[in-house]
Amino acid sequence: MSDTEMDETPRGSDEVDLNKSLQEVLKSAARNDGLARGLRESVKALDRREAHLCVLASNCDEANYVKLIEALCAEHSINLLRVDDNKKLGEWAGLCKLDKDGKARKVVRCSCCVVRDFGDETQAHDQLLEYMKKTKQSA
Repeated sequence: MSDTEMDETPRGSDEVDLNKSLQEVLKSAARNDGLARGLRESVKALDRREAHLCVLASNCDEANYVKLIEALCAEHSINLLRVDDNKKLGEWAGLCKLDKDGKARKVVRCSCCVVRDFGDETQAHDQLLEYMKKTKQSA
């Protein structure tokens, strides 16, 4: 795996598909107990080299937090994806309550999460890996 940073701002239909793929992969990992959420769990997973993918929110307030995650990803050659909103990342990571209609309520912000186990290999998983390979080659 490589140390690549990817911005995920919606620029077209490919980026929207990438966001949906990332969301599905994170939910699958959370179902299979393969998702580390928050700074403490993420740093432990990165330091033990259990991580396959790290997702970092771009609007994280603490600069040292970002430096630590970026340094660990670079040191251990772990892919780093960036999303634009930590509230959205918290929802994708399962840090929310769902109402009876299935809509997220009481979403907790999450600045970082790490995928330790992808769980099921779905089409979204393959699309995300393909995107990471493409950006790795262009960097």
